[in-house]
Amino acid sequence: MKESCIPLPPIDYPDGVTTIDVAYVRSGFAASHLIVENGYAAFIDTGTSLSVPLLLKVLAEKGISREKVTHVMPTHVHLDHAGGAGALMQEFPNAVLVAHPRGARHMIDPTKLIAGTVAVYGEEITQKLYGTIVPVPEERVLIAEDESRIDFHGRSLLFLDAPGHARHHYCVIDERSKNLFSGDNFGISYREFDNENGAFIFPTTTPVQFDPEAMRKTLDRLLSYNPQAVYLTHFGRVTNIEQLGSDLRNCLDQFTEMALVLKQEGKAQQDSLASGVQQILRDRLRKHNCQLPERRQDELLAFDYQLNAQGIKVWLDRLD
Repeated sequence: MKESCIPLPPIDYPDGVTTIDVAYVRSGFAASHLIVENGYAAFIDTGTSLSVPLLLKVLAEKGISREKVTHVMPTHVHLDHAGGAGALMQEFPNAVLVAHPRGARHMIDPTKLIAGTVAVYGEEITQKLYGTIVPVPEERVLIAEDESRIDFHGRSLLFLDAPGHARHHYCVIDERSKNLFSGDNFGISYREFDNENGAFIFPTTTPVQFDPEAMRKTLDRLLSYNPQAVYLTHFGRVTNIEQLGSDLRNCLDQFTEMALVLKQEGKAQQDSLASGVQQILRDRLRKHNCQLPERRQDELLAFDYQLNAQGIKVWLDRLD
């Protein structure tokens, strides 16, 4: 968490969901979603270990004791979604951590997660971004198989295997409200881009398991449940889901077509791919009638230009 990153105030919705800014990278970038039902609470995605005090503060403000938190649900094990899960579980004596079958082992023993992050960022930046990553005791981990359900105190939560962004990713459908908690599998939509045309959305193709065909299939499957609203980790709640789904498909096609052309030309390096992602998103923002200056657009999207390009490059390299 950067010292200059002041989180946005929590946003309460009438369906018992609160979006909490976890102050990762910048304000309005990453969220945790708190669900409250019959006096009990659950968190979907946690931010990093440095985010834990923010989540505990919102819980206290709502008058919910830590003993009343029964579930912590990281949609996948990328550290902006699950890095704080272990530290958060230490605060909740009655909670279980709900993990994807492919991700559970990394929650129980995060050694590989930590090593991979340090390899990319180095020790100092890893500590600054993520804090201390704490393991979760195996006996407190519940595996969420595809189409399994949890009765969250009278509220049925359906878990769907959701590859595309990562193979260790699930999405959660609140069957009563028909809300979808999508993690990273219904794209990214920053509230700064909202205007009279609604929300602006684009896929997140970050490394290391990006698979465009799997992402398309997952998107189709999620839309088949006709969600009324989608809660994104990046960032917050969106509606008009059918249109946004179409936007995601089109943008994903543009990303992959751009990448394949660059590969054919022998130009599929990180910088070229990042420039390609940037140009596609700039063009789409223009069609969205975005009035923000390009400089401001680039400030908001700089992190995503690079991460999306990295994921696209890993996918291209697998095609060889």
